[in-house]
Amino acid sequence: MVAPAGSFFQEAALPEQRLVEGVAFPAVLVPSDDATAAGGGLDAFLDAVRSERASTVEPLLRGAGAVLLRGFPARAAADFDRAVDAFGYPELPYVGGAAPRSNVVGRVFTANESPPDQKIPFHHEMAQVPTFPAKLFFFCEVEPKSGGETPIVLSHYVYKRMKEKYPEFVEKLEKDGLIYTRVLGEGDDPSSPIGRGWHSTFLTKDRSIAEERAAKLGMKLEWTEDGVKTIMGPIPAVKWDESRGRKIWFNSMVAAYTGWKDARNDPVRAVTFGDGSPLPADVIAGCGEILEEECVAVPWRQGDILLIDNWAVLHSRRSFEPPRRILASLCK
Repeated sequence: MVAPAGSFFQEAALPEQRLVEGVAFPAVLVPSDDATAAGGGLDAFLDAVRSERASTVEPLLRGAGAVLLRGFPARAAADFDRAVDAFGYPELPYVGGAAPRSNVVGRVFTANESPPDQKIPFHHEMAQVPTFPAKLFFFCEVEPKSGGETPIVLSHYVYKRMKEKYPEFVEKLEKDGLIYTRVLGEGDDPSSPIGRGWHSTFLTKDRSIAEERAAKLGMKLEWTEDGVKTIMGPIPAVKWDESRGRKIWFNSMVAAYTGWKDARNDPVRAVTFGDGSPLPADVIAGCGEILEEECVAVPWRQGDILLIDNWAVLHSRRSFEPPRRILASLCK
């Protein structure tokens, strides 16, 4: 594909891409011939992000829901931090999320640090709280020895498939929403995919401040001897994407029901209908199958930057053989 004259970027195709309703998913950008000939380093890439974000990157993000930038000169966490900054999206503090992750540099965090043999099921980032990122970036600092992809799937298409296959379930889901329940210890448990303790979830060790921050999220807290039970909801499980004029499957239902499991949490109790009634296991399994059928999993390469519109795309993580280091940044 030929780049527009003078552009730093050009579109490319990958074998893993798929056409969804006529649009290549995800969109892929690589350095243009002009950019390669000029031999521009990191600063040239950052300048191009600033000058071409609105004209090149954002139309692709709006159309495809995700854009993979491959072959650009971002190699380390600090480079990625500068790249995120160059895009100019405001940072979203990670308050209320479940994943254990640590700050690396600036606005860059590790992605979910749960053990490599664990899969992380499909979810919209922080769909279980009212304040969630509009966009998220992932960066491959160290590519996996094997596995470890971050599969992505288009949310409106999942909604469409679920509505066709389970119309009564979707009708009840749209009417009642979901309640998410999670039990947190004080400190983080890196052996669990939802092992973030309440100190780091609410960025405080003070119970009263934690309660204030939970209340702002619309979350109820029930303190236990060694931790706290968080109750979120009822919260919508299907949202309306105003900018694209379509319904989206905006929830962490499958992730919670199948993956919110550790010493403190039983996943079947982690998520229910908004009226408190249990979710049917067969429909959860069927939804999991649809997510897998419709997803795209591009193997990571060192230096890859994946920009996801959290209003359009769910993501997950496959198990992997170390080493693997994927970093993340959340934006409003």
